Amino acid sequence: MIEREWRPDFRLDIPGVLGPLRRGRGDPSWRTEGEGAAIWRTSTTPDGPATVRLSRRTDGTVVAKGWGPGATWELDGLPALLGADDRPDEFVAHHPLIADAARRRPGMRFGATRRVWDQLVPAVLEQKVTGTEARRSWRELCRRFADPAPGPAEMPRGMRIPPTPAQIRSIPDWEWHRAGVDSARRRAILGAAAVAHRLEAAVELGGEEGRILLRRLPGIGVWTAAEVAQRAWGDPDAVSFGDFHIPTVVGWALVGRPLDDAGMLEVLEPYRPQRQRAVRYVELSGFRRPRFGPRFSPRDFRAL
Repeated sequence: MIEREWRPDFRLDIPGVLGPLRRGRGDPSWRTEGEGAAIWRTSTTPDGPATVRLSRRTDGTVVAKGWGPGATWELDGLPALLGADDRPDEFVAHHPLIADAARRRPGMRFGATRRVWDQLVPAVLEQKVTGTEARRSWRELCRRFADPAPGPAEMPRGMRIPPTPAQIRSIPDWEWHRAGVDSARRRAILGAAAVAHRLEAAVELGGEEGRILLRRLPGIGVWTAAEVAQRAWGDPDAVSFGDFHIPTVVGWALVGRPLDDAGMLEVLEPYRPQRQRAVRYVELSGFRRPRFGPRFSPRDFRAL
């Protein structure tokens, strides 16, 4: 075990910053301890698997403990993971709802895992399906094909490392079906696994250049690239265009009517280069759009 301490010089909401990395309550790569007193998360790194436990003292000091071959790499990136490289002070709110959310959530920042692969697989699993379907597939792939997480005896039970590219490539076709993953998403993930080492360059490029690199892969579009960028390099401008819900929520919150992607692009233009931060504030504001129809029902690809 290795340990690092870091005291930020800004307001920090650790669960809020790290929350987007969690893929549902049953995510095998994520656990919380007590009432959120500590967060455990696992990852792949260039040096191998890692498990990290994050907690905070009353004076604001963050205490990080790491296990596994990749622990040093993970802890070296602790400030970036918790948003030290983010620039929320440069954000200007142009709408009262966003301004109020920014005032009430001063600890909201974009953290950077510095790792594309761990974010890409679950993002592809979330393409064009409900969150329930995607989270179930992620759990099954991690539990059945990934390695147990390194750590101490007191570590929460059942934690797994995200599956590596090699492990993904070894999964037989029928096992993808059993995990509820259709052929289109399977092909996209397998294509990414074949060139996974090259995709990490997107973190160094950052911004639109990094997203363009990801979109060169078949099956990786604007939405998926944005979802990865928000997490891997903390991109505050990477809006998830193509989402089933976001344009409608942003439209009702900011202009009082539903929008499509083109309309949302226009409404968010004043927030460039921090458009996704504006979207995040809308999500954190507590605003709920009107409900007019039935909810989108999950499908079970295993029964098809």
